[in-house]
Amino acid sequence: MTATKTVSSDTALVLFSGGQDSTVCLAWALERFYRVETIGFDYGQRHAVELTVRLPIRERLKRMRADWGRRLGEDHLVKLDALAAISETALTRDMAIEMGGNGLPTTFVPGRNLIFLAFAGAVGYRRGVNDLVAGMCETDYSGYPDCRDDTIKAMQTALGLGMDRRFVLHTPLMRVDKVGTFALARRIGGQALLDLVIEETHSCYVGDRTHRHDWGYGCGTCPACRLRTDGFARFVQDKSVQGLK
Repeated sequence: MTATKTVSSDTALVLFSGGQDSTVCLAWALERFYRVETIGFDYGQRHAVELTVRLPIRERLKRMRADWGRRLGEDHLVKLDALAAISETALTRDMAIEMGGNGLPTTFVPGRNLIFLAFAGAVGYRRGVNDLVAGMCETDYSGYPDCRDDTIKAMQTALGLGMDRRFVLHTPLMRVDKVGTFALARRIGGQALLDLVIEETHSCYVGDRTHRHDWGYGCGTCPACRLRTDGFARFVQDKSVQGLK
């Protein structure tokens, strides 16, 4: 495990879904900020089971290290039913997960991350929090335009202008693939955090928590599961990224 980094005196608000990426981002924030709050979104997602794993993951992180337990503060769950109502996607409807005619997978929910960041900014404004942490990534992703670094930078500017307050959007996984995400979990929290990511987090788009794989629970065939399958296999094979060589 790497040494703890210098802790900022500020508070961070982490966009926390209960998935692999957002859990690693939450641990990343707990290493760096004096206080950390979390925000999640109930938008009628097909894999709503992710909402049921959020609080148990938070509790396990609090018990994992005493300093994390002291730093982890309030959770905010925001209902965004309108997003599902206006979206006809494989994440908000029982429909096939496939490539659409626009070149994007049917799991793309238009505007989702933009809306999440806007609401996180609004909650941050009320809470006096300027640092927002999110798990967007353009290394291992499905081509979603709202995961691109340029989009995040534009949103940071828009939030600052629209609320007349300086916001900093941290995306620690922006250039990190799934292999690197598993490795980062191990570097931050050792085997205990890696085990938590495998056993407790949820990424499967269809919400399957009945099939247990080496990398965790999921259907094993949706795009999120395939990314996680491939990433974990390469992580296990590459001793150097595990810090074992």
